[in-house]
Amino acid sequence: MRQYSADLTPPWKKPKPVPEVAAEPGLVVEEPGTGFCGAVIRCEAGTVTLEDRFGKHRVFPMEPRGFLLEGRVVTLVRPAPGGPARPTRTASGSVAVPGARARVARAGRIYVEGRHDAELVEKVWGDDLRIEGVVVEYLEGVDDLPSIVSDFAPGPDARLGVLVDHLVPGSKEWRIAQSVTSEHALVVGHPYIDIWEAVKPSSLGIDAWPRIPRGQDWKTGVCRALGWPENTGAAWQRILSGVHSYKDLEPELLGRVEELIDFVTAP
Repeated sequence: MRQYSADLTPPWKKPKPVPEVAAEPGLVVEEPGTGFCGAVIRCEAGTVTLEDRFGKHRVFPMEPRGFLLEGRVVTLVRPAPGGPARPTRTASGSVAVPGARARVARAGRIYVEGRHDAELVEKVWGDDLRIEGVVVEYLEGVDDLPSIVSDFAPGPDARLGVLVDHLVPGSKEWRIAQSVTSEHALVVGHPYIDIWEAVKPSSLGIDAWPRIPRGQDWKTGVCRALGWPENTGAAWQRILSGVHSYKDLEPELLGRVEELIDFVTAP
């Protein structure tokens, strides 16, 4: 006689099997019920703790088919003993994602005034920006900002963020920034004369950034005061080599860059 299974559920109604993935520290997954996306930092007693890019923690039960990995449903399971104890961090302080591929570039962009500024943003936030699919463009001068915003035509699905040097009330930069009125564009800036000052003096082995009299070229004056060769390109490379992570930068710059990333990547 033919043997029949006790399960009479038609095959097309049975849930398809999904892969089981070890909840290793650093693995980035999404909990579809809440939309919370973060990296695994802890796995214990049937639960997993995720940390998002802002440092917020959430604990979720490790239920079957409970998470999305790169958009695909998976079941998280406890990793085998002897795995890595803690996830590593990117230069910006975010949880590193080993082997993560860069996301397809968003329509939104971040423009950064000044070549040195763009190089510094890339060094500290480059890994995060690639995972988020955010492209950074070099803005040669703030005078071009109104025409750039007009040509870009920012919208809900193509937000524009701009980082400007020396953005203090009453300055030329401030007046130009005020002319940008689109709700889908955000212009922020740091208070420093030049991005050099956003690097902590202690990271370069100096006591403080020297005060340069008005009327002098600031970068050249800094090189003279510190006894460096009067070659601003070489001086910048010396400064950049002293930056290893966000800890080497002043909070006035850190906050502004994080604000731009949040704005451009907001759903």
